[in-house]
Amino acid sequence: MKRTIEVTVSPIGDILIDAIGFKGADCEKATRFLEEALGVVGQKQKKPEYHQRGNTAQVQKLGS
Repeated sequence: MKRTIEVTVSPIGDILIDAIGFKGADCEKATRFLEEALGVVGQKQKKPEYHQRGNTAQVQKLGS
């Protein structure tokens, strides 16, 4: 799935930031700059994808 960040601004000025296609804490890393730029964060809601592991591969090299 393609990773995207959707920003929705309501008619009264409320802002919703939705990180789509991210797993684990990657969504928080991806949206941090927006939260810092916009100021106070009122509420965070973690989606089920937050509790999944990202696609991190570990490689171990033996010998030389």
